[in-house]
Amino acid sequence: MERVIAYVDGFNLYFGLREAKLKRYYWLDVSLLAKNLLKPQQHLVATHYFTARIQDTGNNGPDRKRQNDYLEALTLVGVSCHFGHYLQKTQRCHKCGASWPYYEEKMTDVNIATQMLLDACDDLFDVALIVSGDSDLSTPIQRVRSRFPNKRVIVAFPPRRSSEQLKKHASGYLHIGKDKLRKSQLPDRLTKPDGHVLVRPSTWR
Repeated sequence: MERVIAYVDGFNLYFGLREAKLKRYYWLDVSLLAKNLLKPQQHLVATHYFTARIQDTGNNGPDRKRQNDYLEALTLVGVSCHFGHYLQKTQRCHKCGASWPYYEEKMTDVNIATQMLLDACDDLFDVALIVSGDSDLSTPIQRVRSRFPNKRVIVAFPPRRSSEQLKKHASGYLHIGKDKLRKSQLPDRLTKPDGHVLVRPSTWR
């Protein structure tokens, strides 16, 4: 049996679902999704989810709660969550001169690359399954395939996401369809060890 580790780019996946107007699939069990993408001779040994916690802007409490509940739900089903951070930048209107702050998510691609390379060095997988359409991951994919020629790296593109660079450098690729998303949802209610119940957000239905 081939050992598979999944590396999920949380924001790339989220924005792909959002652009495809698939909010009903936000409550996604990424580990189950990875399992549903495997071939019969493969088995999933770990799932890593990479994201950053939403910045507190003073008026986005509901968004932050939904994200926190989702991350706790992923942890409950055995997913390892890894966090980057947001960097505040300034956007300026060239016509009127007005400016406003915005936040750019950082570290996800670096964290994915680091984890995948460490896992390859420790011989923890035969196949790396990357759920992302971020072309910045082309270099670590090349490095893993060059340094470990017996290992394969497969890219699973979220909805509305694709990259010719990733297609070129990966061992193979596929596109995640609605059927796989529908079959990979978390239960509507999950109970934590302390008795607290995590509930699928009503807006994610």
